[in-house]
Amino acid sequence: MSGEIAILGVGMHPWGKWGRNFVEYGVAAAREALADAGVPWRDVGFVSGGATMRCGYPGYVAGATFAQALGWQGAEVNTSYAACASGSQALAAARAKILSGQADVALVVGADTTPKGFLAPAKGERPDDPDWLRFRIGITNPTYFALYARRRMEAYGDTPEDFARVKVKNAEHGFTNPRARYRKKFTMEDVAASAMVADPLRLMDVCATSDGGAALIVSSLDYAKRIGKGDAPRIAAISTVTPTFASAIIEMPDLATDSAVAVPAKSFRAALPAKAYEEAGIGPEDIDVAEVYDLSTALELDWIEDLRLCGRGEAAGLLRDGATRIGGRIPVNPSGGLACFGEAVPAQALAQVCELAWQLRGQSGDRQVEGAKVGITANQGLFGHGSSVIVKR
Repeated sequence: MSGEIAILGVGMHPWGKWGRNFVEYGVAAAREALADAGVPWRDVGFVSGGATMRCGYPGYVAGATFAQALGWQGAEVNTSYAACASGSQALAAARAKILSGQADVALVVGADTTPKGFLAPAKGERPDDPDWLRFRIGITNPTYFALYARRRMEAYGDTPEDFARVKVKNAEHGFTNPRARYRKKFTMEDVAASAMVADPLRLMDVCATSDGGAALIVSSLDYAKRIGKGDAPRIAAISTVTPTFASAIIEMPDLATDSAVAVPAKSFRAALPAKAYEEAGIGPEDIDVAEVYDLSTALELDWIEDLRLCGRGEAAGLLRDGATRIGGRIPVNPSGGLACFGEAVPAQALAQVCELAWQLRGQSGDRQVEGAKVGITANQGLFGHGSSVIVKR
């Protein structure tokens, strides 16, 4: 049996700092996806929502919240929470429902309203909560990002200028993206002049937090054919593997790595696309375009290597050569990435899939990757969550 499902429609509410209810963003994205698919709302048999922890109880039961906002019509609902990979987990639940034959069509939606500043844990005293503990001792997200950047500098000779090049590239990609929050081109000098956040990363090296929403209408391949969309882009793989002992690199919110004295260390981030490649029956040489989780500029370089688009330590060279730009050998983040969007947690992994669907349909305008047939995403969240999705046509 094929493990593929069709992407019939995609939709996004533009990213920004709108300060409104997250439901508004999710409903707007869902309605756009339904219109794009040409599917009546009553035909949707399953609604799978990515949860948000910042918006009260409706965010905890996001699937039902969006189903009610769109109008109760009897669909089954699900809500998934997996930190930054919540959207992918919600998509995986929808795929399972479709492949099991229990639904023909599903809506997958995630949206968030974020506070100003860091995505910090809830207030209170919880010394047994590692996320609370790291904030108490001053280890915010940019601290981890800076550690990863320092590691690249020490291991591979990368420089702050290399990190700045990532920002310049992504800003150029996202400049004409109507859904991006930041639509402004930057120079190397602009990045160098921005405030230091966590050495060596400056303000322009670190992504913001944003409001936004993204949605997909997915279906069985038979349903897609019945409505004349047999050539729609397909989800070929969804990987949501967890770390394997011994973990090679410290991951948020941990404060130490595993000991690798007796067991060889393994990379969690590299394991995510490895499983996706295996599931889809393809390899990195088949990828035409990638959307990766550039929480920081240096992390984009890590992801390029984790996706095996080049060897270890070679991503900065790929960037310098222009290979990761639109028009290059392997464009990375043609949407503009988190550099242009900021992070709306439960929506972000779905936004990556939306971009790949537009790319594979040839609908990305000035940021179009010519001839794109296969795309891959990479995403990571706290507590061993992450995802990699392969879309092909």
